Amino acid sequence: MSKPYVIGIDIGGTNTVFGIVDARGHVVASDSIKTKKHVNFDDYVAELHEGIMRIVKANEAEDKIQGIGIGAPNGNYYTGEIINPPNLPWGPVIPLAQKVSKAFDGIPVAVTNDANAAALGEMTYGAARGMKDFIMITLGTGVGSGIVVNGQLVYGHDGFAGELGHVIVKRNNGRICGCGRTGCLEAYCSATGVARTAREFLEVRTEPSTLRNLQIEDITSKDVYEAAIAGDKMAQEIFTYTGTILGEAFADMVAFSSPQAIILFGGLAKSGDLLLKPLKEAFDKSILPIFRGGTKVILSELKESDAAVLGASALGWEAKFKYESPVAASFDRGLPVERDEQPTATGK
Repeated sequence: MSKPYVIGIDIGGTNTVFGIVDARGHVVASDSIKTKKHVNFDDYVAELHEGIMRIVKANEAEDKIQGIGIGAPNGNYYTGEIINPPNLPWGPVIPLAQKVSKAFDGIPVAVTNDANAAALGEMTYGAARGMKDFIMITLGTGVGSGIVVNGQLVYGHDGFAGELGHVIVKRNNGRICGCGRTGCLEAYCSATGVARTAREFLEVRTEPSTLRNLQIEDITSKDVYEAAIAGDKMAQEIFTYTGTILGEAFADMVAFSSPQAIILFGGLAKSGDLLLKPLKEAFDKSILPIFRGGTKVILSELKESDAAVLGASALGWEAKFKYESPVAASFDRGLPVERDEQPTATGK
């Protein structure tokens, strides 16, 4: 029987990346379109369909697409909608799954947020293969998270559970977060948070630093990283400060779900021991003794250039199997089996 594929789509504020992925986690082909090119959502879906079909036809996969997975900001797994999306122009409620499935003649579509998609991708293709309990943390412009318990993503009753980037880590005089609250983990341990820490250090401290050669309002986490690698003491202390807060927060997360691992992904996670050493020291110091030694802190194994598409594609397999039995009860989001090994669909 012909080899099955799924489509993975990652909707970002600037670009929408999509690709064809096989059951072994190989990205057969990928491409992208500009997310905000069209004010009308139907026009966006039409261009998305055109772009995907172009690579589908080029790879002779027209009759082999089993499902479509979409990672999107504020994507709701239960409803297939995007709710009050940040940085998207199409309105407060976007019927994403419905519109995309219709454009592709009824191919099943599943939607979730980008961090949940990353967790599914890690469980299907990456460092969490074989794990039933883990937490995925994405360290980018913000802090995203996906929580997996007993092999299942935690969505909560409304589809929005798992916002660990918005747990409060500074209850007194905390920074204002983009979500509107104060003291959120994201305000300190994202790439944006690192830049904010740098500005605060420069304003309240007097010691020399190469960061003082930059316009303070333009400093980025990359600037801080480069200064730290070059031996700048203040820049190194900024990473120590960030890693310590993150490690303490991870100790609290372990008390909640006792995961096998906390997996880090994103640009900030590439900082190596600058971040990981203080993180692990604070984690080990803060963790409840009964959990000590039971949870690893590890880096993602997903290739960054393919990670967005792979994460969303893992949801595509779930879209395919979601309503099938007995697969729905037993599918273990590890390596998807080849099509001729799969139980027959019930037609539900």
